[in-house]
Amino acid sequence: MGLKIYNTLSRSLEEFVPMSPGKVGMYCCGPTVHDFAHIGNFRTFVFADLVRRYLEFKGLAVDHVMNITDIEDKIIKRVRENKTTLKEYTGKFEAAFCEDLKALACKPPTQIPHATEYIPEIVSLIEKLVARGVAYKAPDGSVYFSIEKYRGCGCKYGQLVNLNFEGMRVGERVSSDEYEKESVADFALWKARVPEDGDIFWPSPWGEGRPGWHIECSAMSMKCLGTSFDLHLGGEDLAFPHHEDEIAQSEGAGVQADGKPFVKYWMHGAHLLVEGKKMSKSLGNFFTLRDLLNKGFSGREIRYLLLTAHYREQFNFTIDGLQGARTALARIDECLSKLRELAKNASGGPDDLLLQKFSEALDENLNISGAWGVIFEWVRQTNRLLAENKLDSTAAAAALAAWQKIDAVFGIGVEKETEAPAELLVLLEERQTARKAKDFKRSDAIRDELKAKGWTIEDTTKGPRLKRI
Repeated sequence: MGLKIYNTLSRSLEEFVPMSPGKVGMYCCGPTVHDFAHIGNFRTFVFADLVRRYLEFKGLAVDHVMNITDIEDKIIKRVRENKTTLKEYTGKFEAAFCEDLKALACKPPTQIPHATEYIPEIVSLIEKLVARGVAYKAPDGSVYFSIEKYRGCGCKYGQLVNLNFEGMRVGERVSSDEYEKESVADFALWKARVPEDGDIFWPSPWGEGRPGWHIECSAMSMKCLGTSFDLHLGGEDLAFPHHEDEIAQSEGAGVQADGKPFVKYWMHGAHLLVEGKKMSKSLGNFFTLRDLLNKGFSGREIRYLLLTAHYREQFNFTIDGLQGARTALARIDECLSKLRELAKNASGGPDDLLLQKFSEALDENLNISGAWGVIFEWVRQTNRLLAENKLDSTAAAAALAAWQKIDAVFGIGVEKETEAPAELLVLLEERQTARKAKDFKRSDAIRDELKAKGWTIEDTTKGPRLKRI
């Protein structure tokens, strides 16, 4: 059975068939590096990582492009306020973003284009739009995309979202990078230089200035992946106007081959709530990844929680949920630890039945809850077989080989062994001595002391060991 995904473009479930057999061109809108990314942003990036990993699991070679927006309205404002340079300001937040991606075990994209490095491609694309009559130079020297002219040449504006042109403010001109949802506006492709821009500008046929936000992604994606490619991902908030404008300006330039779209499949991830509400600093529920790491949670736990809800479902991210993630991962880790102990040096091919059930779940539009259901049922059955001594080393090795393939998709890795402090190891030794002397009162007191310090005692075939709670 093949992978089926919900294509925002057709508003239906479709079988995913790449344009070129065995290869996928995938573009995901990356961060605007004006601040630290928040947990809502990372839901989208973990979703994109899952898509890429599952396509690779299916045997496809994925060219994953994620842009860096390092020039737009907010960035220029912050550069001016901080009295710094564009590169110094954006470089700091780009580095932080890459560190955060690594903490969440997201695979690095194969290409990471920066808007400021693609000015010639952006200018060339705008020139094509002007030449075709769907873009025009305004009196202030800026260049705008004309929705009216685009629709007038038989093109459809509103491919990703249903737009009521009668009830919307059509035809007004908007220079900001983001505009109100109720406005179907001519949007800026090139913004004429103004004093507030400082030294952030480039030359162009229309005068000094800088690109608008929407045109950046069109130029970068088509340069990296070609004028038609397979898959474009992003948060649902980007569908309109950003992605709709991408389609208009990319297809409006007339660069695709006859009958070919700019993008074949569009996938959009739903919003994330935090503690049941939209994120807000005033509500105290606005978290960057760093905030959560400082609270003692690991990137692994955060990634797991983000992967528990279907990408098209609004997800409520909570601190209690992170505690639950810790418990769930501990169940998996304990089972894997027992399998490794039993398998020792044995080898064997992966358990095909487990892989088949896992794949059948994700083939249905990335049914992540179904996939986790398969895994936890497997953990339950495996623990039962281990308890009844009904698994041998070869079967344990086959189970581990299957898990390795599954985790290539989930990307949660293995629990990092944390070395207990020397003074706690001394207490563990004292407890063993007390147990041998049948001094159970002292033994229990030491166990409680260790628990109070955040450690539990786990019995293994190699003797007791300390494990962080």
